[in-house]
Amino acid sequence: MTELLANHIAGRWQNGSGQGTTLLDPVLGTALVRVDATGLDLPATFAFARETGGKALRALSYAQRAKLLADVAAVLQAHRDAYYEISTANSGTVKNDTAVDVDGGIYTLSQYAKWGAALGDAHHLVDGNAVALAKDGAFQSQHIQVPTRGVALFINAFNFPSWGLWEKAAPALLSGVPIIVKPATATAWLTQRMVKDVIDAGVLPPGALSIICGSSAGLMDQLQPMDVVSFTGSADTAATIRSHSAITRHSVRSNIEADSVNCALLLPGHAADSEAVALLAREVAREMTVKSGQKCTAIRRVLVPEALYDSVAQAIGAQLAKTTVGNPRNEAVRMGSLVSRAQYDTVQQGLSQLLTQTRALYDGRGNALVDADAAIAACAQPVLLGTQDPDGNALVHDVEVFGPVATLMPYRDLAHGLALAHRGQGSLVCSLYGEDASALGAAASDLAASHGRVHVITPDVAKLHSGHGNVMPQSQHGGPGRAGGGAELGGLRALDFYHRKSAIQAAPQVLQALSKTAEA
Repeated sequence: MTELLANHIAGRWQNGSGQGTTLLDPVLGTALVRVDATGLDLPATFAFARETGGKALRALSYAQRAKLLADVAAVLQAHRDAYYEISTANSGTVKNDTAVDVDGGIYTLSQYAKWGAALGDAHHLVDGNAVALAKDGAFQSQHIQVPTRGVALFINAFNFPSWGLWEKAAPALLSGVPIIVKPATATAWLTQRMVKDVIDAGVLPPGALSIICGSSAGLMDQLQPMDVVSFTGSADTAATIRSHSAITRHSVRSNIEADSVNCALLLPGHAADSEAVALLAREVAREMTVKSGQKCTAIRRVLVPEALYDSVAQAIGAQLAKTTVGNPRNEAVRMGSLVSRAQYDTVQQGLSQLLTQTRALYDGRGNALVDADAAIAACAQPVLLGTQDPDGNALVHDVEVFGPVATLMPYRDLAHGLALAHRGQGSLVCSLYGEDASALGAAASDLAASHGRVHVITPDVAKLHSGHGNVMPQSQHGGPGRAGGGAELGGLRALDFYHRKSAIQAAPQVLQALSKTAEA
């Protein structure tokens, strides 16, 4: 029988009491490891994290907690090769895709370590300047932020088992808030191994980092008013979380990242052979195929002027034709698999649904897989869809196929194109392509209302930009409306979620003393 991965709770490693769920290699179909959370003492788990982990973290300054992040990053870097092997086996990713997840997580930790070090020996954050509440400033109000005295529960998605943990953990730990992470079952192996390496290295205080692998049943029931919960996943599950009594009755703070039908928009005024069209085609193809299209930020809709519809379809198709799909262990493969056969079936169902209102402009489904059995492997070939009626075919704006699928659609004029972009009802990111700085600036301002991030690509940044779907810790990650309404990262802005704001009203000398006093 395969190894049963242990959970780390209440300061020690514990196995679930059930048989567990077996994780499979999505390409070979072979059993890897098992996870199980049956019978765990959840009240004790949360109490230990709050009381032991939280107290220890809050006793440290921001600079000291930043040092912890640097130590965690060093531990992960030392075991990097093992993580690549696990990702290939459990997520079916090629090396470049693994780098996005593993190296992206380490980079984010390192960035927050640097930013946190600059906060120095403080134990709370000053928010703005003191303002007078009485004549001559004899009585004033000063806002401060202090770490919330609870636990941060992370319920994470399957697509980023490394980065999905550490991009949340970095600001939480820097803030002084202990973490309990529940990774998605399908790809929990990598998350568990990373947590195990960090715990074994002894770089964090007991209770600062816990992991539960398996069912999430009962986790939300343990939340108390000062706790926070961060969820990444489907809109349906997000709705269930939002309706839980912990949130509706006890006002537990929540951050949600849900479905997002992101788009790319080419501004008018470009010829078919222009650099703007070439940049768009390359980026769309890249976003469709990186991690096999399993990114919350991937491009799902491509909006172009009517006259360029056929030319852009050909340009994107030419890029996709270069993509070899199959076993990521084969050096000839450029795109690996989806995370599971179940996810493969879900992608095919979504694709069939979209094909009722579109047609395939590029269809890789007839291509042979490299070094993989199509009857076993969860490998999905890229498909570019198209519709000439984006106004009448609502599905293309509503259905997200979480795989290597995107839909091309034409617009009449820029106003129409912008309106179509907004039909996503809230997205994580939109990218703009063009050369007119004024037009791009105006379009970006317009689209900001329904997009958490607007990524503008011009020829002068062709080799410099970070990528439509790459989430950088310096910028906000999140989006309004159907994207969940949440916000992560954005530099030190991410610390807001893990702090409580309070207005201290007092005489100036008290506020001056407050600024010099460490709050533990």
